[in-house]
Amino acid sequence: MSSRNDLYDVESTPLEQRRLPSSTYALLQNSAERFGDKTALRFLPVGASEAEVVLYSYSGLFASITQTANAFMALGIGRKDCVSMLLPNLPQTHFTIWGAEAVGIVNPLNPLLDTAHLAAIMNEVESKVLVTMAPASGSDLWDKALQLVDRVPSLSTVLVVGLAARSDSTKELSQEDRNPDTTLPCQILDFDEYVAGFDRASLSRNSEVNADTRASLFHTGGTTGTPKLAPHTHGNEVAMAWQLANTMDIDSDTVALCGLPLFHVNAVFVTGLTPWLVGAEVVLASPQGYRDPTIFREFWALVEKYRVSYFSAVPTILSDLLEVDSDAYDLSSLEFCACGAAPLSVELVSQFEARTGLVVLEGYGQTEGCCVSTTNPRYGERRVGSVGRRLPYLQLRTVVLDEESSYVRDCSVDEVGSILIKGPNVFGGYTKAEHNAELWPQEGWFKTGDLGRLDAEGYLWLTGRSKDLIIRGGHNIDPQSIEEALYKHPAVAAVAAVGKPDPRLGELPVAYVQLSGAASEIELLQFARDHINERAAVPKEIHIIDALPLTAVGKISKPELRNDIIRRIVESELDMIGDLMSSDYTVAVEVSERYGQLALIGVKPTVRVQSEIKRRLDAYRIAYRFKE
Repeated sequence: MSSRNDLYDVESTPLEQRRLPSSTYALLQNSAERFGDKTALRFLPVGASEAEVVLYSYSGLFASITQTANAFMALGIGRKDCVSMLLPNLPQTHFTIWGAEAVGIVNPLNPLLDTAHLAAIMNEVESKVLVTMAPASGSDLWDKALQLVDRVPSLSTVLVVGLAARSDSTKELSQEDRNPDTTLPCQILDFDEYVAGFDRASLSRNSEVNADTRASLFHTGGTTGTPKLAPHTHGNEVAMAWQLANTMDIDSDTVALCGLPLFHVNAVFVTGLTPWLVGAEVVLASPQGYRDPTIFREFWALVEKYRVSYFSAVPTILSDLLEVDSDAYDLSSLEFCACGAAPLSVELVSQFEARTGLVVLEGYGQTEGCCVSTTNPRYGERRVGSVGRRLPYLQLRTVVLDEESSYVRDCSVDEVGSILIKGPNVFGGYTKAEHNAELWPQEGWFKTGDLGRLDAEGYLWLTGRSKDLIIRGGHNIDPQSIEEALYKHPAVAAVAAVGKPDPRLGELPVAYVQLSGAASEIELLQFARDHINERAAVPKEIHIIDALPLTAVGKISKPELRNDIIRRIVESELDMIGDLMSSDYTVAVEVSERYGQLALIGVKPTVRVQSEIKRRLDAYRIAYRFKE
């Protein structure tokens, strides 16, 4: 693809006339025919730059996917059946994703979810097959899989990667080992040994797939709360790959590094299907990806050795990479980094680009839109602090809704409103009808739950979330899980959890508590640690206040609590300036139509102090202005 400044020239032709592949399997088949022996996937079993790698050509990758699809069909997987997947980043993970989509439906699972949530998802989709890992040091996937065998009556087969080396674990579970409601025994088979017995050349029968056929069921909701299932069609996923390939302007010379987990749409599409659409190479950076400490120590060495063109990350990753010396390495192959999932501070972007020389493209998206809805352009003007412009063929609006989420009117330029999306990559609704209430203010338009404003040139600026999820380093935390745990303390009368801006992780969970008895903040923090299973959801701070603020109808007013936590941050940072700061400054935070939360600093600072305040607050991405 050639460089261009106007991405939207591509919209001069209707998308349906572009003759996109009818399915993800057809997309991969086309690429295998076009690119043949060219490297499609380079797998690093460990993160060290000098370690041996495993290579798959386009032909070899497609053959393994076909073979896996045939194995699934032999296990009874048909067009409406689900294969659930509980795996780290392995070649077999890709075989499972695209092989399952070729003949049925894939259901990737977040390994960080507890067994109860995993079982709830698998029972909702009635999983027939689970693909997981054999027992391994530092991994609890095998233990979770064995518990799921008992909790998911529909499960008939567990395919285990690496099981052949552990024959002591191989057995067929008898009916007595299963839940009494189960009608079938569950067999446990080695993935590689079993799949090897099937045809690699073609599917054993017609899979009857087209663009409207369901391909996947990705869950939303992060690591806490009740996950919702978002179905994607083959058309959704193929469109997403095409939209991203055009937006990022990648081609067969591109090398993408994948470090995010393959249970998440970002890794699957931004550093998976999209590169393979255009014949690019994907470097799969160890089973644990960015969670592997070796990857960080040798990240720049890997970039240099494999001539990486781009990678996808969350702000936490960029922050951590700033601590890794890159001066000794040739980074000239790096063209850009795609970043999203959490707010990205202007200061972090500036520091990272100055250190590496590459362009950071901040974007915005959601599982319901397959992955990405907007991104700052690779060419032309990037507006740091915004999340860029819509993808081609995606429609995006900000609108005013009433209390019942009914459409009132479109917002004017720079007016904050609810963000709606519509397009070929947008799903048609969650699997459960109750999850779809109030999400479609107008036909075909999905309410994302986020608030933002569109400027005159169509750049989107996020200002908050109408849904109250706390996003910590790209992981979604349901505040209700924190609140329910703290309500169990006998001295807690009322509690509300909100996100506290953090320079590294985007947000951290904090809780405000109103007491009915005696308790200290230290005691409540320990209580939270003891009663919240997900470590990321444990509040970093608890603030005891006389009374939680309420709305006119008696609900807890979380915007006021967010104002308060921002005030505390600003005051803390101003205090750190010390003698440079006037002792009689004031800080007030208000809800702003333009910025969401706006800090008003009552002081007339010198130029030097202004510069220091800017340096500190820009790291948090906090909007502020001085008020005499």
